[in-house]
Amino acid sequence: QVQLVESGGGSVQAGGSLRLSCSASGYIHCMGWFRQVPGKEREGVAGINAGGGTLYPADSVKGRFTISRDSAKNTVYLQMNSLKPEDTAMYYCAADYPPCTVAGGTKLRTYNYWGQGTQVTVSS
Repeated sequence: QVQLVESGGGSVQAGGSLRLSCSASGYIHCMGWFRQVPGKEREGVAGINAGGGTLYPADSVKGRFTISRDSAKNTVYLQMNSLKPEDTAMYYCAADYPPCTVAGGTKLRTYNYWGQGTQVTVSS
């Protein structure tokens, strides 16, 4: 059983930046970030595999968000720049063993291990 602990959420004005961190209790191949707004479906934001390969399924974050990982620390990061009010959501770290993606590598798989979530609020 892998445990995930997120940190780094908070409130920021539009145009600002936040960095989310997620520490895993052990090594795990696939790690990613998802977000959810009440009443809406959960959305895959970014994923990264053990080799450093990344995927950004959400077009709205491309060019603004960057996922990275420190494998020695079993930690994944999400650097969020140029934040917009529509980025407001609960952000969840998730992880699993391969395969990391589905649909020909265009979507993140529904992972089995989840963190508790961290709220990101962007004000206009």
